[in-house]
Amino acid sequence: MTSPNSSAGAGFCAACGAALSGSARFCHRCGTPVGQGLPLTRGTAPAGGAAAVLPWGVAFVALLALVAMVAGKNFGGAKGSALDGSANSLPTQALDGQAAAADQSGAPFAGGAGGPAPNIANLSPSERANRLYTRIMEYVEAGKVDSVAFFAPMALASHEMLDGPTADERYHFGRIAEVTNNAAVARAQADTILQQTPDNLLGLLLAARAARMTNELSAAKGFDQRLLKALEPQLATNLPDYQMHRAEIDRAVSDAKQ
Repeated sequence: MTSPNSSAGAGFCAACGAALSGSARFCHRCGTPVGQGLPLTRGTAPAGGAAAVLPWGVAFVALLALVAMVAGKNFGGAKGSALDGSANSLPTQALDGQAAAADQSGAPFAGGAGGPAPNIANLSPSERANRLYTRIMEYVEAGKVDSVAFFAPMALASHEMLDGPTADERYHFGRIAEVTNNAAVARAQADTILQQTPDNLLGLLLAARAARMTNELSAAKGFDQRLLKALEPQLATNLPDYQMHRAEIDRAVSDAKQ
Protein backbone atom coordinates (compact mmCIF):
# COMPACT_ATOMS: atom_id res chain seq x y z
CA MET A 1 0.00 0.00 0.00
CA THR A 2 1.43 3.33 -0.98
CA SER A 3 1.84 5.94 1.76
CA PRO A 4 0.13 9.34 1.19
CA ASN A 5 3.56 10.95 1.65
CA SER A 6 5.32 8.87 -0.97
CA SER A 7 6.59 10.29 -4.23
CA ALA A 8 4.55 7.91 -6.34
CA GLY A 9 2.65 10.73 -7.92
CA ALA A 10 1.52 14.29 -7.48
CA GLY A 11 -1.98 15.15 -6.29
CA PHE A 12 -4.11 17.92 -4.90
CA CYS A 13 -4.61 19.23 -1.37
CA ALA A 14 -7.88 17.90 -0.01
CA ALA A 15 -8.48 21.17 1.90
CA CYS A 16 -7.88 23.91 -0.69
CA GLY A 17 -7.26 22.09 -3.98
CA ALA A 18 -3.69 23.34 -4.53
CA ALA A 19 -1.54 21.15 -6.79
CA LEU A 20 1.05 19.22 -4.75
CA SER A 21 4.46 17.94 -5.72
CA GLY A 22 5.11 14.25 -5.37
CA SER A 23 7.33 14.68 -2.28
CA ALA A 24 5.22 17.31 -0.52
CA ARG A 25 4.43 16.65 3.14
CA PHE A 26 2.35 19.81 3.63
CA CYS A 27 0.28 21.96 1.33
CA HIS A 28 2.32 25.01 0.32
CA ARG A 29 -0.85 27.14 0.21
CA CYS A 30 -2.85 26.27 3.36
CA GLY A 31 -0.43 24.09 5.35
CA THR A 32 -2.71 21.04 5.57
CA PRO A 33 -0.63 17.85 6.04
CA VAL A 34 -0.70 15.54 3.05
CA GLY A 35 -2.75 12.50 3.95
CA GLN A 36 -5.54 14.28 5.77
CA GLY A 37 -8.56 13.56 3.61
CA LEU A 38 -8.20 11.90 0.24
CA PRO A 39 -5.77 13.80 -2.07
CA LEU A 40 -7.00 13.74 -5.64
CA THR A 41 -4.92 12.72 -8.59
CA ARG A 42 -3.59 15.31 -11.01
CA GLY A 43 -6.26 16.64 -13.36
CA THR A 44 -9.16 16.09 -10.95
CA ALA A 45 -10.58 19.09 -9.17
CA PRO A 46 -11.57 18.73 -5.48
CA ALA A 47 -15.25 19.16 -4.75
CA GLY A 48 -14.89 22.24 -2.55
CA GLY A 49 -11.58 23.60 -3.86
CA ALA A 50 -12.87 26.46 -6.01
CA ALA A 51 -15.48 27.45 -3.45
CA ALA A 52 -12.84 27.58 -0.71
CA VAL A 53 -10.43 29.73 -2.71
CA LEU A 54 -12.99 32.12 -4.21
CA PRO A 55 -13.64 34.25 -1.05
CA TRP A 56 -9.93 34.79 -0.57
CA GLY A 57 -9.53 35.83 -4.20
CA VAL A 58 -12.36 38.34 -3.92
CA ALA A 59 -10.86 39.79 -0.72
CA PHE A 60 -7.44 40.09 -2.36
CA VAL A 61 -8.84 41.94 -5.37
CA ALA A 62 -10.76 44.29 -3.06
CA LEU A 63 -7.57 45.03 -1.12
CA LEU A 64 -5.68 45.83 -4.31
CA ALA A 65 -8.45 48.20 -5.36
CA LEU A 66 -8.32 50.00 -2.00
CA VAL A 67 -4.54 50.40 -2.15
CA ALA A 68 -4.74 51.72 -5.70
CA MET A 69 -7.39 54.26 -4.72
CA VAL A 70 -5.38 55.59 -1.74
CA ALA A 71 -2.16 55.71 -3.78
CA GLY A 72 -3.94 57.60 -6.55
CA LYS A 73 -5.19 60.23 -4.11
CA ASN A 74 -1.80 60.77 -2.49
CA PHE A 75 0.29 60.64 -5.65
CA GLY A 76 -0.81 64.07 -6.79
CA GLY A 77 -0.43 65.65 -3.34
CA ALA A 78 2.11 68.43 -3.14
CA LYS A 79 5.28 67.62 -1.24
CA GLY A 80 5.51 69.57 1.97
CA SER A 81 1.75 69.40 2.57
CA ALA A 82 0.16 68.59 5.91
CA LEU A 83 0.55 64.89 5.10
CA ASP A 84 4.15 64.33 6.12
CA GLY A 85 4.81 61.01 4.43
CA SER A 86 8.08 59.47 3.34
CA ALA A 87 8.32 61.76 0.30
CA ASN A 88 8.39 64.75 2.63
CA SER A 89 11.27 63.25 4.59
CA LEU A 90 13.64 63.87 1.70
CA PRO A 91 15.22 67.25 0.97
CA THR A 92 13.26 69.07 -1.70
CA GLN A 93 13.06 72.67 -2.80
CA ALA A 94 9.50 72.92 -1.51
CA LEU A 95 10.52 71.73 1.95
CA ASP A 96 13.88 73.38 2.31
CA GLY A 97 12.61 76.94 2.35
CA GLN A 98 13.69 78.16 -1.06
CA ALA A 99 11.95 81.45 -0.37
CA ALA A 100 15.06 82.95 1.21
CA ALA A 101 15.25 80.75 4.33
CA ALA A 102 17.92 82.07 6.67
CA ASP A 103 20.51 80.35 8.83
CA GLN A 104 21.41 81.33 12.39
CA SER A 105 23.57 84.25 11.24
CA GLY A 106 20.63 85.76 9.36
CA ALA A 107 22.21 85.24 5.94
CA PRO A 108 20.14 83.46 3.27
CA PHE A 109 20.89 79.81 2.73
CA ALA A 110 23.02 79.01 -0.28
CA GLY A 111 20.62 77.81 -2.89
CA GLY A 112 17.79 80.08 -1.81
CA ALA A 113 15.42 81.79 -4.23
CA GLY A 114 15.11 78.75 -6.46
CA GLY A 115 18.78 77.70 -6.57
CA PRO A 116 20.05 74.23 -5.71
CA ALA A 117 20.14 73.17 -2.07
CA PRO A 118 23.54 73.59 -0.38
CA ASN A 119 25.88 70.61 -0.23
CA ILE A 120 26.50 70.23 3.50
CA ALA A 121 29.57 68.10 2.78
CA ASN A 122 31.36 71.33 1.76
CA LEU A 123 30.58 73.07 5.07
CA SER A 124 32.66 73.16 8.22
CA PRO A 125 31.54 70.86 11.07
CA SER A 126 30.05 73.83 12.93
CA GLU A 127 28.23 75.15 9.85
CA ARG A 128 26.91 71.68 9.06
CA ALA A 129 25.60 71.22 12.60
CA ASN A 130 23.94 74.65 12.61
CA ARG A 131 22.29 74.08 9.22
CA LEU A 132 20.88 70.75 10.35
CA TYR A 133 19.62 72.28 13.60
CA THR A 134 17.84 75.04 11.68
CA ARG A 135 16.32 72.55 9.26
CA ILE A 136 14.96 70.39 12.08
CA MET A 137 13.50 73.35 13.96
CA GLU A 138 11.71 74.46 10.79
CA TYR A 139 10.24 70.99 10.40
CA VAL A 140 9.18 70.99 14.07
CA GLU A 141 7.38 74.31 13.64
CA ALA A 142 5.66 72.95 10.51
CA GLY A 143 4.64 69.73 12.28
CA LYS A 144 6.57 67.54 9.83
CA VAL A 145 7.38 64.70 12.21
CA ASP A 146 8.60 62.30 9.50
CA SER A 147 11.12 64.85 8.29
CA VAL A 148 12.31 65.49 11.85
CA ALA A 149 12.84 61.76 12.36
CA PHE A 150 14.69 61.51 9.03
CA PHE A 151 17.22 64.28 9.71
CA ALA A 152 17.59 63.99 13.52
CA PRO A 153 20.19 61.17 13.55
CA MET A 154 22.34 63.12 11.10
CA ALA A 155 22.02 66.30 13.16
CA LEU A 156 22.81 64.56 16.45
CA ALA A 157 25.87 62.90 14.92
CA SER A 158 27.07 66.25 13.53
CA HIS A 159 26.89 67.83 16.99
CA GLU A 160 28.65 64.89 18.61
CA MET A 161 31.58 65.38 16.23
CA LEU A 162 32.08 69.04 17.14
CA ASP A 163 35.45 69.74 18.75
CA GLY A 164 34.89 72.04 21.73
CA PRO A 165 31.24 73.03 21.04
CA THR A 166 30.06 76.44 22.19
CA ALA A 167 27.21 76.90 24.67
CA ASP A 168 24.95 77.77 21.74
CA GLU A 169 25.88 74.57 19.90
CA ARG A 170 25.27 72.56 23.05
CA TYR A 171 21.87 74.20 23.31
CA HIS A 172 21.15 73.19 19.71
CA PHE A 173 22.24 69.64 20.52
CA GLY A 174 19.93 69.56 23.53
CA ARG A 175 16.97 70.98 21.62
CA ILE A 176 17.30 68.36 18.89
CA ALA A 177 17.42 65.70 21.60
CA GLU A 178 14.33 67.24 23.22
CA VAL A 179 12.18 67.18 20.08
CA THR A 180 13.18 63.55 19.49
CA ASN A 181 12.28 62.57 23.09
CA ASN A 182 15.86 61.95 24.24
CA ALA A 183 15.72 63.45 27.73
CA ALA A 184 19.13 62.10 28.78
CA VAL A 185 21.01 63.94 26.03
CA ALA A 186 19.02 67.14 26.58
CA ARG A 187 19.81 67.06 30.29
CA ALA A 188 23.49 66.30 29.71
CA GLN A 189 23.88 69.29 27.39
CA ALA A 190 22.02 71.58 29.82
CA ASP A 191 24.21 70.40 32.72
CA THR A 192 27.40 71.08 30.75
CA ILE A 193 26.25 74.59 29.84
CA LEU A 194 25.36 75.37 33.46
CA GLN A 195 28.65 73.99 34.75
CA GLN A 196 30.43 76.56 32.61
CA THR A 197 27.94 79.41 33.27
CA PRO A 198 25.42 78.69 36.07
CA ASP A 199 23.11 81.55 35.01
CA ASN A 200 23.10 80.85 31.26
CA LEU A 201 19.49 81.38 30.19
CA LEU A 202 19.61 78.77 27.42
CA GLY A 203 21.05 76.21 29.80
CA LEU A 204 18.38 76.93 32.39
CA LEU A 205 15.44 76.71 30.00
CA LEU A 206 16.84 73.52 28.44
CA ALA A 207 17.31 72.00 31.91
CA ALA A 208 13.70 72.85 32.80
CA ARG A 209 12.42 71.22 29.62
CA ALA A 210 14.52 68.10 30.15
CA ALA A 211 13.18 67.79 33.72
CA ARG A 212 9.59 68.05 32.49
CA MET A 213 10.25 65.31 29.93
CA THR A 214 10.82 62.89 32.82
CA ASN A 215 8.05 64.38 35.00
CA GLU A 216 10.53 65.86 37.49
CA LEU A 217 8.26 68.82 38.10
CA SER A 218 9.98 69.99 41.29
CA ALA A 219 13.35 70.17 39.51
CA ALA A 220 11.74 71.93 36.55
CA LYS A 221 10.21 74.54 38.86
CA GLY A 222 13.63 75.13 40.42
CA PHE A 223 15.18 75.82 37.02
CA ASP A 224 12.26 78.12 36.20
CA GLN A 225 12.95 80.19 39.33
CA ARG A 226 16.64 80.41 38.49
CA LEU A 227 15.71 81.53 34.98
CA LEU A 228 13.51 84.35 36.26
CA LYS A 229 16.17 85.48 38.74
CA ALA A 230 18.96 85.52 36.13
CA LEU A 231 16.86 86.99 33.32
CA GLU A 232 17.58 90.73 33.53
CA PRO A 233 21.31 90.52 34.39
CA GLN A 234 21.90 87.99 31.63
CA LEU A 235 19.95 89.92 28.97
CA ALA A 236 21.99 92.99 29.87
CA THR A 237 25.10 91.20 28.60
CA ASN A 238 23.68 91.36 25.04
CA LEU A 239 25.04 87.90 24.37
CA PRO A 240 24.51 87.03 20.68
CA ASP A 241 23.16 83.62 21.70
CA TYR A 242 20.34 85.35 23.59
CA GLN A 243 19.50 87.55 20.64
CA MET A 244 19.26 84.58 18.28
CA HIS A 245 17.04 82.65 20.68
CA ARG A 246 15.10 85.53 22.24
CA ALA A 247 11.72 84.11 21.21
CA GLU A 248 12.48 80.83 22.99
CA ILE A 249 13.69 82.68 26.07
CA ASP A 250 10.53 84.80 26.17
CA ARG A 251 8.38 81.69 25.82
CA ALA A 252 10.26 79.97 28.65
CA VAL A 253 9.87 83.04 30.87
CA SER A 254 6.13 83.10 30.18
CA ASP A 255 5.87 79.42 31.09
CA ALA A 256 7.92 79.94 34.25
CA LYS A 257 5.61 82.71 35.46
CA GLN A 258 2.49 80.60 35.13
